[in-house]
Amino acid sequence: MPGVLMVEALAQVGGLVMLQPEVGGSRENFFFAGIDKVRFRKPVIAGDTLVMRMTLIKLQKRFGIAKMEGEAYVGGEVVCDGEFLITTGTASE
Repeated sequence: MPGVLMVEALAQVGGLVMLQPEVGGSRENFFFAGIDKVRFRKPVIAGDTLVMRMTLIKLQKRFGIAKMEGEAYVGGEVVCDGEFLITTGTASE
């Protein structure tokens, strides 16, 4: 699986985390705002099962910004990790 797709999939998991009632359960739009410290540790090949985990590090409800830490695993080993920024808001037309 290409790295860019792993990063996008982790960001989508982060959006799902933001929908959880424990976090606030907001039904607003979420936008993938940025990444930092992303590392690809091993290649992911066809047939691998990719398990993803996102952890909320910091949430600033006032500004609608969440900082998360994400990790992707294959067979219990980390293959990709990094920090993600997700923002809430409305899309401008």
